[in-house]
Amino acid sequence: MTQAASFIEPKTGETYALDAPLWRAPNGNPLMVSDLPGITRTEIDAGKRSIWRYAGALPLTIDEPITLGEGCTPLIAPDIDGLKLHLKLEWFAPSGSFKDRGASVLMSFLKAQGVSAVVEDSSGNGGAAIAAYGAASGMAVTILVPAYTQPAKIIQSRAYGAEVVLVPGAREDTEAAAIEMAEDVFYASHNWHPMFLQGTKTLGYELWEDLGFEVPDNIVIPVGAGSNLLGCYMAFSELMRAGETDRMPRLYASQPENCSPLHHALQGTPQESFAPTVAEGTAIKAPIRLDIMTRAIRETGGGSVALSEDEIVAAAKRLANAGIFTEPSCAHAWGGAKKLIESGDIAASDRTVVVLTGTGLKAQSVFSD
Repeated sequence: MTQAASFIEPKTGETYALDAPLWRAPNGNPLMVSDLPGITRTEIDAGKRSIWRYAGALPLTIDEPITLGEGCTPLIAPDIDGLKLHLKLEWFAPSGSFKDRGASVLMSFLKAQGVSAVVEDSSGNGGAAIAAYGAASGMAVTILVPAYTQPAKIIQSRAYGAEVVLVPGAREDTEAAAIEMAEDVFYASHNWHPMFLQGTKTLGYELWEDLGFEVPDNIVIPVGAGSNLLGCYMAFSELMRAGETDRMPRLYASQPENCSPLHHALQGTPQESFAPTVAEGTAIKAPIRLDIMTRAIRETGGGSVALSEDEIVAAAKRLANAGIFTEPSCAHAWGGAKKLIESGDIAASDRTVVVLTGTGLKAQSVFSD
């Protein structure tokens, strides 16, 4: 059933119709979708093996979704170093990362609106996802990436038929260039557009279903712009509204020390200096929804952890040695969960989920020595 919903600017409370051609509010702030009532387990469309089994939780009905079978990724609980953490393997997705969830919903929404060409900026995985779903939908796609992006990610987007432009400078320079292009072509930003978050919230619904319709004690998430963190917060909030649970999981953010603005914000000490990180996918110096992410973690009683470059590489290699080949941009979440258990922030006996978002095939240079 279609839910009554709108875009909302959280700071002012101003609302805008969902069919408005917006990717941010007129005042320049990011938008969200207004609170939704959520769905119950009986409203899951079990006949669909993709995120679209949770279509009833979306803010509007999309009759012809652009889907490549995203979602329904494995949840495993291997014993590694004596820890049996639940690992959500999100790289079992069509383009190799969790961003396919958001891309499927966002591109379906834009296609339904009649959008035929888009521009996106990305450090790699987001661009690949938008390029893939653009190809599936017949849209023309331009992807702007930092010049330092892993070659495998650039090649992948080009293989989908997207025009890929390498932008010199830092990650924020790439975003600025895309926003400038957005004056002429629609900005399908995985960071800015609120419909992308409607796709990533299916991760929360899926974890709930994976665990036998039970809520985990903790979810440790690699965080850059925060779409998985906010997606899980939204999903479990909706499940509470739907009467399916009376509690939230504690949400924990893992970030690289070299770029950890959320971790610093939670400690009340804004990060003053940044450095390059091997976890490039989580290298966002000024996430646009930092305040909302901070509130989500505090409201759930969670926390954060930051890892050094050596710790990130060690985590990626340890997982690979256990048969789990994942990129450093998310491997630090496993290393972060281990640190949180060692510090006593998380109990080893808790049911803890670690979200692993991208395949190691996209960052092979890290494993080459």
